[in-house]
Amino acid sequence: MAALRSAGLLMYRCRDPEPEILLVHPGGPFWRNKDAGAWSIPKGLYDEDEEPLAGAQREFEEETGGRADGDFTALGSFRQAGGKIVTAFAVEGDFDVAALRSNTFTIEWPPRSGRQASFPEVDRAEWFSPAAARVKLVKGQVPILDTFLAQWRANPSLTSS
Repeated sequence: MAALRSAGLLMYRCRDPEPEILLVHPGGPFWRNKDAGAWSIPKGLYDEDEEPLAGAQREFEEETGGRADGDFTALGSFRQAGGKIVTAFAVEGDFDVAALRSNTFTIEWPPRSGRQASFPEVDRAEWFSPAAARVKLVKGQVPILDTFLAQWRANPSLTSS
């Protein structure tokens, strides 16, 4: 069986001396009281006939309600602990976290209750320093952050518009 493929955007904004990174916190009851190691870049599965960048842009919009436009930088593909492969792109932007509007999902909640409940896919978004983002990110996405930071430090023009 082929690995699930996901695509996501690491949005950053320039601050001195390092960029700030936009992360989202997953919604729903499982993630409600989790913080460190629970956050993610906006990402999700993309269709077989969809380009990874198009999928990443679509997922960003579905999870945040915002659009990501600009010059995208490919960061690579990263295998997660569960086997999923995340293809990530960086883009400079300044998403207003107060404007977050996420799509929703429905699950049986509480478990075995027979009742369906709807939850936002993402319940909040925040900007973090690289050090704070490293703590907040799910473990499998830390290499995405590291790759971005290496590229950003090696090529400051990555941030010029």
